[in-house]
This record gives sequence, structure tokens and C-alpha cells, in this order.
Amino acid sequence: MPRSDKPARAVAPWVRTRLRTAPWAAAALALLVLVTAYLAAALPRAVDRYETEGLRHDIRSAAPRNAVLELTAQPPPASLALAERQAQLTPGVLQGQRDEVRGLFPEPIRTDPRQTVHGVRTVKRVEGLDRWLPRPDGISPEFVLSAPSGLPEHATLRAGRAAAGTATAPEAVVTAKTAESLRLKPGSVVHVPGGSTPEPVAVKITGIVEPRGPETAYWAVEPLLRTPALGAAVSDFEVKYYWQGALLLSPTSGPAVLSTTGEPEVFFRFMPTADHLTGRDTDRLAAALDSATGGPDLVALRKAVGPNSSVTTELDAIVDSYRSMREAIDPVVAVAVFGIGAVAAVVLAMTGGLFVARRDSELALIRSRGASLTGIGLRLLGETSAVAVPAAALALVLALVTVRPPDGGSGGIPLGPSVLAAVAVALIATLVLPVRAIVAHRRPRLHGGRDDLLTARPSRRRTVVELTLLVLAVGAVASLRLRGTGDSGDHLVSAAPVLVGLIAASVLVRIYPLPLRWLARPARRLRGAVGPLALARAGRASSSGTLPLLALVLALTTAAFGGSVLAGVADARDRAALLATGADARIGGEVAWTPLPAGLTESVRGVPGVRDVAPVQIEYGVDLPSVQGSAAQPMSAPIVGVEPASYTRLAKRTGFGPFPAGLLASTGRGGEGAVADTERVLPAIASPSVAERLGRGPQEIVSAAGVFRVKVVAVRSATPALDDADFLLVNGADLTHRADTSLLVTGPVEGAALRAAVTAKSDSHTVKLRSEVRATYVDSPLQSGAERIYLGAIGAGAAFAVVAVLLSLLQSAPERTVFLARLRTMGLTRRQSRRLLSLEALPQAVLAALGGMLVGWATVPLLAPGVDLFRLALATAPGFAPLDSAPLRADPWSLVLPALAVVVLTAFAAVGQAWWAGRRGSIKELRAGDAR
Repeated sequence: MPRSDKPARAVAPWVRTRLRTAPWAAAALALLVLVTAYLAAALPRAVDRYETEGLRHDIRSAAPRNAVLELTAQPPPASLALAERQAQLTPGVLQGQRDEVRGLFPEPIRTDPRQTVHGVRTVKRVEGLDRWLPRPDGISPEFVLSAPSGLPEHATLRAGRAAAGTATAPEAVVTAKTAESLRLKPGSVVHVPGGSTPEPVAVKITGIVEPRGPETAYWAVEPLLRTPALGAAVSDFEVKYYWQGALLLSPTSGPAVLSTTGEPEVFFRFMPTADHLTGRDTDRLAAALDSATGGPDLVALRKAVGPNSSVTTELDAIVDSYRSMREAIDPVVAVAVFGIGAVAAVVLAMTGGLFVARRDSELALIRSRGASLTGIGLRLLGETSAVAVPAAALALVLALVTVRPPDGGSGGIPLGPSVLAAVAVALIATLVLPVRAIVAHRRPRLHGGRDDLLTARPSRRRTVVELTLLVLAVGAVASLRLRGTGDSGDHLVSAAPVLVGLIAASVLVRIYPLPLRWLARPARRLRGAVGPLALARAGRASSSGTLPLLALVLALTTAAFGGSVLAGVADARDRAALLATGADARIGGEVAWTPLPAGLTESVRGVPGVRDVAPVQIEYGVDLPSVQGSAAQPMSAPIVGVEPASYTRLAKRTGFGPFPAGLLASTGRGGEGAVADTERVLPAIASPSVAERLGRGPQEIVSAAGVFRVKVVAVRSATPALDDADFLLVNGADLTHRADTSLLVTGPVEGAALRAAVTAKSDSHTVKLRSEVRATYVDSPLQSGAERIYLGAIGAGAAFAVVAVLLSLLQSAPERTVFLARLRTMGLTRRQSRRLLSLEALPQAVLAALGGMLVGWATVPLLAPGVDLFRLALATAPGFAPLDSAPLRADPWSLVLPALAVVVLTAFAAVGQAWWAGRRGSIKELRAGDAR
């Protein structure tokens, strides 16, 4: 035959053929890679987002007087002529200096031009000389003379006209509150002492203004500008009061302060903005503030306004507080990230194992016919990369779209970490199938031998790996217990729970055959073949079941640790709020020693929801005697008079120093008639330091509540009435002057109803609810963001645990289907088949559940000494909250519920598999020549 000139038909490409042959497997792998890569790519963006929100929140929510950047300078020297000095303080000169200074602040410091204020003022208040000015105790009022810029934009004229004036004839306006308190009105003239001449300086009041936005920086930095205050002066052991106020000079009248005794000063006030800042700018911002307040940039600022100028701000303290909170929270979050990352990596490895098991015969046949390991690896690499790479790329795009910067823009969050995370997931998903296939088929084989957990023997390499992990785990745990989580860059410490879980899973795999052997013999005596057959099948499970066990143990450990962290945070907040209030609600006066009005206790008892009320009398600063006599250092502590019955019930409910009511039994000699009875001895309960100072014998107490002697009968470290460390409790009925000052209310009471009842009796008493106090401990996006990360980690871990269970069952599904088909031909019912598969799957699930519970239970106390949840739980720093620490404790629900869920899920999945296999016929599974 003549040779045809037509080229031979090309063989279909391998990748396309394989994807078309198994589209559902490819789709499942793509979905798994998509979800995993999305979580990995979104995580660094979510962390960056809440860190950025936290920094901006701390700056925006700070009090204006703390966040403001204030540049002050000395006025022109007195050696110059007065006219020349006044010329250098005109509005035009000061505005030019302000514009120059604003451009000299180093990046990333930026200021808001709308809240920028400049002017001249007196540092020292000057006396009002006019006799018609109010003098509560005969002391003349004192005024601050200030000429701030931009007053018309920040105040509304209510009466009179705006101030104009000159340096020789100054004019000013005052706020409505200042005018009311100091009897000022348009046309009034206030005289203040002159500096260079004996003649006083006359300041004419031309108008009354009302501040716009009193909470803005313009007014809040110097509250005296808008609201007068009563100052106190001590004279002959008597406290006398006098008024303090402010006269708001016009900018053209500002130079007049040079003629007064008020020590004039030039000021420039700048409010920083935070919209452009990110969490990564913390170090740059701290360095810029250091440079502006005492570094090279301060030199440039002094060139602009004067050699003696200085910059003051507390913004650096705000940045330091934010940084310390972030450094305390990040390592705790890293623990959850490492845990979920390890679970995800194991699940991806399980996916590759499933594909290798399904194609084991195919790959063995190709290998036996001369295929090279390189050729097999490259073909499998092409298959997985065709699925994993597009899925990871799509996940990266979704992460960029869904997790955006706080301002909603497209920039601000670096792409590098997200890209690296998505690439890592794609690499694992792409390489796990080729690598596992190459390892499994290093030598050509036609049939594989049994690979059972009961007969498998760990290799030396595996033993070396396990010992290495054990050493790393021991080192990580020891480091965490010794140093804590303070080093945010110590990833080995953050990976401690994961390493402990790896070691535990390895141990469980090694001991897994033992309980099966122990149960096999008793099971043979059972009636029926389902039990013994299920145990035998469980023992013949492939040794590749290590990965499902590892995934479940890691997922349960992560869930237990994460749940314990969240439970510890919630417990710390509840305890801190309860210690701060003493009960569900606290009623007290604005001044600590204000007595409760008559009838208030009965009114509060009638409020719906109130179950109990404990009245207490608190007197602060009572001097305590010492058993050492006058040689001891002075010490004072609050003394609390209580009603023993109600207070004991409260202490028992709260858990703060409960005691039997009989310890504070009344002496029966209290009241006004006991003024001179100094021999009576009152039983008292004291804090440890107070008890040590008073000793065991009676000691005399001199207080406003009376003069009496006390004897410490019990020591308690805490008490509901006070969140202070020191206290002294006595029976209120034994006090000479009995006057309750606070009410501690128990019950789910509504704040509005309780406040209405209190307001009806007194306007000077306030209500503090425990729920409202608790809410104040969560005021930073750093806290809420970290909690969301932990919740997400727990949820993702649970999802990956479900996937691990399903993959484990899918890996052996074909073999189980054939096995059930054969048993059905021997008379096995559908009910028995469901029991068989459930009992076969339960041993490994129960082992993983028990192992996960034990590892989680052991990990929490093992790592608790190195983990302090204080900054994650409470917004404030240690020392400024009722609690000093928030230790990590194991949460029973986080240990038990995930473990039970794994067992139940495995049982239902096995039953579902048996139900699905029962719906199919047995002919296909039992056809002749099938290798299965």
C-alpha cells in the first residue's frame, strides 16, 4: 500500500484527558484550594486592617488635650522697644509662622488645618481688680487673657459685637457661661494689673459668644476658655474659693498681653489626623514624634518661631500604648494562625493521598511498563497545577476585593503577604500529589501488600522526625512558660500548641493498634458478626490513616485552645466589670462621701428586676494604727460599714471574699450614744496588708464614722464594695455615725428604670451598671479584630475537620462498597451494613476525639503560665483596671463539644455512605475480573 502523506492524529493531551475523565474530582480540588487560599490570603489583610483601625481609633478617640501638638515660644525679648515687640505679635506675622511650622512636621505626622489654632496668651492668670466682680470668699477672680485665631468660625455671637481693638485699647469677648458666672456683659470693662506701668490695663467686653462644638480641640484643650471654674486656696487651715475665667481677646488686641503681669506666651496648636496612618506606621510615627519634640526636627521648628520654643504632646504615649497592646495581642493571635495553618496543610496532604490511593493501580501499571518517575511526576504536576493555580489566583483576587482597607480604598494594605500565602497554598496543592505518587512508586510493582495499622512498623526516618518534633515541642513549651508571648517574632513559641498536637497524634497512631487488639478477643464472644467484623476491618485500615488522625487532633487542639482563649477573655471582662461595680448595679454620689437620701433604698427595692440590695457606708483614707507603733510608715485604707446579712449574700454570689455573717456580729453598742465609748471592740474583716498592720489585738480607729477599736477576725483578699487592694469591713450598725453612701444592687435590672428611681430621690447620685462597665473594656478594634480572627480560626478548623473526616471516608469508599456488595450476597441486611460501617469508622473517630480532648486539656495548663490575656480582654493597661492579669484556663465546652461533634459526624457520614451504597446494585461491584 502506498504510504499516506497525511500526518498521524495527535494523541489528546494528558492533562485535558485526565480533567475530562474526572471532572468532579478536579472541581472538588479546585474548591478546596479556593477556600484554603482565600483564607490564607485574607488573613494578613484582615490583621493589617484591624491594626490600622486600632491605631486610628486610639488617636481619634483620645482626648484633644492629649493628642494635640502644641508649639510654644517666648515673646520677643524685653530688650526691644514695646512697639517693636508688639509688631512681632500681629496676626499676619503669627499666621505666617503657623503656615511655616505646619509644613515642617516630619512624616507621617499630618495635621488638620481646620483645627489649627495660633495666638498669644498669658501663662499666669491675672487678677481682676474691679470691685464689682464676684468674690465668693473675698478673693478676687483671676483671668486668662488669650487671643486665639479663628474665633468667628468656632463661636456664635449671642450679644454685642465681635471684638476688635488694638494693643493699647484691647477688646475681648466672653462665653455665655463666663458672662453668667462673672457678671459680665457687653460694655463691661475689666481692669487687670499692668506690667511695665502702675496703670492697670483696661479690657473692654464687646460681646458674648456661644462655643460651636465644645468637644472639639479648639475649646477642649483649654476648658477654661469656655467654662469658668472655682479655684481653691488654703488660708489659715481654711479652704476659700475664687473664680477663674478667660477673656478672649481679638487677634489685633493680642499684643496687649505684653503690658500685663501674665507672663505672655506665643502658642501654635495642631491637631494630628489619622486617616492616612496604617498599623505599619507605628514605628515611623513614634520616631517622628521623638524628632519633633527633642530631635533634629525641633531644631527646624525653632528656626521658624524662636530659639526657646518647645513642642509638647502626649501623642507619643498614645502610640506607645497602642504598640504595647498590639505586641501583647499578636502572639496570642499567632497561636490560632499556626493551628489553622497546620490543619489546612494536613487536609491538602490528605487530598493528595486520596488521589494517589484512587489511582494507585493506574500508576503502578504505568510504572511497570517503563514510565520514569520524572515523567509521572511532571504529568501529575500538570494535572494539579491546571486546577490549583487558577483556583489560588481567583482566591487571591477575592481576598483583595472582599478585605479592603478601613477607608474603602484599594491601597493601604501590602500585597506581598497575601500573594505569598496564596502561592504557598497553590504549591502545597500542586506538589502533594506528584510527591506522594513518586514516593509510593519508587519501585515498579503490580500488587501491593497489606498496609494495615496493626501490622505497619514505623520506619527509622519517621522515628527521627517524631523525636525532632518532640524536642521542638519541649523547647517551645519551655520557652513559652519562661518568657511568655512577649516576643512577637518568636514563631516557635506561637507554634507550641501545634507541636504538642503533632506529638500527641504520633503517639496516638503508635498506640492505636493496642485497644483494637484488646477489644478483638471480647468481641468474638458477641452474638452476630457485625461487631467482630467491624473491629477487624478497623484494624486492617491503611496506615495512611495517620493524616486524618493528625488533622482531627490538630483541629480539636486548635478549637480547644481558641475556645479557652475566648472564654478566658469573656471571664476576665466579666470579673473586672463585677469587681469595678461590686454587683449588677452600683448607686453612689458624685462625691464619694455623699450620704444616700432617705427612702432611696426602699425605692430601689421596688424597681422591677431587683432581687437584693446591700447598703454600705464607705469612708476613704482612714489612718490605720500599727502594731509597730510610731516606727511604722503611715498607711490609710477605706473602712466599710456593711449590713452583714445582705452583704454576705452579695459576697457569696460574686465570689469576692465570702464570709459567714456571724463573723461581723453586732456589739449592740452603736449609734450616736457610743461617741464616748472607746472601749468597745468591733469584729472586722481586713485585706491581707491591713490585717498584717493591725495585728491580732484590738486597735483604735479614729474616723468620721466614729472612734472605736477593731479586732481582725478574718482575712479576705477582695470584697464587693471596693476594687482597691486594702480595706476594713465592720458591721455598720456598730458605727457611731451611720450613713450609707452606696447601694449594691443584684438582679437583671433595667438601667432606665433604676436611674428613674434614683433621679426621683436625688440628682447628685449616679447609677453604674455592670453591663455598661463591661462594654468599656472592648473599645479598641485591636481587641475585636483579634477575637474575630480567633472565631474564624475555630470555624475554619471545624470546617477542615469535617473535610478530613469526609476525605478519610472517601479514600476507602470504593473498597467498602465492594465489601458491602459481597456481604449483601451473603445475607447482610441494610441495617446491618449501616451498623458495620459506623462501628468500623468509630474507633479512629473516638481515638481522635479522646486524643484531641486530652491534648487540648493538657495544652492549656501547660502553656497558661506564658499566656496572659489581659490586653486582649481589657482595653486599659495593667494597673489601671480592677484586675492585674487574665490567666488562660481550660474551657470544658471547648474541649467536649468539638470532640463529640467529630464522633457524631463520623457516624452520620458512615451511615450515609452505607445508605448510598445500599441504593446501588451489586452487579457492577462484583463483575468478574474486577481487581477490587
